[in-house]
Amino acid sequence: MSAVPTYPPTLPTPAPAPKREPWPEIDRLPADAVVEIPVNLGWYAAAKTVFDYAVALALLPLALVLMAFAAIAVKITSPGPVFYTQTRVGLNGRKYKIIKIRSMRLNCESVSGIQWSQKGDSRITRVGQIMRVTHIDELPQLFNVLLGHMSLVGPRPERPEVIQAKGLNQLVPGYRHRLRVKPGVTGLAQCQLPADSDVTSVRYKVVYDLYYVGNQSLLLDIRLIVATLFKAVAAGPNTLRRVFFLPDRHDVADGFLANIVPVPDDSETVPALQPA
Repeated sequence: MSAVPTYPPTLPTPAPAPKREPWPEIDRLPADAVVEIPVNLGWYAAAKTVFDYAVALALLPLALVLMAFAAIAVKITSPGPVFYTQTRVGLNGRKYKIIKIRSMRLNCESVSGIQWSQKGDSRITRVGQIMRVTHIDELPQLFNVLLGHMSLVGPRPERPEVIQAKGLNQLVPGYRHRLRVKPGVTGLAQCQLPADSDVTSVRYKVVYDLYYVGNQSLLLDIRLIVATLFKAVAAGPNTLRRVFFLPDRHDVADGFLANIVPVPDDSETVPALQPA
């Protein structure tokens, strides 16, 4: 009997570029644009830490119940561990281990490689799709908050491998400034924009992230936490913006562009050569 031929694993077909509304003010910025974000936290820094611990502890009992149901569903429907840890980049570039409930097939990146999740991503399990829509897979990050790695509200933390592989520090103006505050379980960008899918989507998110960095307050944090709860039950970004008085893209872009450092005109500083 002849041997059955074996074939290498088939890599997933790359997803087409996502359709989105252009953002001319941001699209035309060169990758090397210099951004400076003034951050003056004052009393807010201490108040935010107390706020994070208090709210995380208050949410933990309900979160544990939801995590228990999610853990059972993951264990029944997908082989492999329920929880997983992953290295992310946090405050001032310090690395830490984020805790999440597994929503993808085990070791899926051994086939697909490092990539952002796309719409209809075959790597995500059926239970994982539900958890991602409701954000239940992110509930274990409350432990990261209690450990001091994260805040409840802040920029989304990214993997160092993704930052390097996609060249985000080089291609996204102001990307490093996201690390001037702790990463968050939720945030302004997470409430207003879809998940990262390419470098352009990261550029857009960083504009929102840096608006938050420059305008953060306890009142904004509270509005974003409640907005996230509404998002978990399918409220859209426009509804969240109107109900919770979140800034629109024009205000966000104006705030971002105001922090672009103008490039000096060399013609004004270099004296013109005179004929001999």
